[in-house]
Amino acid sequence: RSSMRHRLTVLLPLLTVFLTAGGTFAQALSDDLMQDWQRMKQTMMGIANAMPEDRFDYASTPEQRNFGEQILHVAGGNVMLMGFLGAQASGPTIDRRDTRTFGYTQTSKDDILQALSDSFDYGEAALAEFDDPALLEQVRGPAFLGELTRASLGYFVIGHAWDIYGQLVVYLRLNGIVPPASRRGV
Repeated sequence: RSSMRHRLTVLLPLLTVFLTAGGTFAQALSDDLMQDWQRMKQTMMGIANAMPEDRFDYASTPEQRNFGEQILHVAGGNVMLMGFLGAQASGPTIDRRDTRTFGYTQTSKDDILQALSDSFDYGEAALAEFDDPALLEQVRGPAFLGELTRASLGYFVIGHAWDIYGQLVVYLRLNGIVPPASRRGV
């Protein structure tokens, strides 16, 4: 009896903590993904805003996208890829007449930043529709991704933005600008 009582004395508080924490951890994936998405928006908006408007047409080589086109590439990728989540939210409309910029005709810094912001707002609205179990469901992504979970798709889109972010850092530094995340005191 005393060993059973001892076990219960040790296990009951642990079980209580586990069951109580269940409510806290039940939304861990969706909360983390949403926070990572929101941080990515802040990071991308910061680096996009750091480049002066008169340098948005800067490209490291003639074959590369210019700075503004890179930002729009992220915006377009966000809208296109997040569309595969199967959410009810509607993505922003993008003018697709200019193939050089991968489907965008926005050229002013304000228009480009607005497209980027709108694309992240769309992603946030789409992600908000899914709880943890729904994020773990399989969806069909674009052909190059095939079938994957919604969570994997969300993190793939964040990874894509990070890839372009790395390129944008080089663009800023080639123009003598320290990226916001690299500045002292940040």
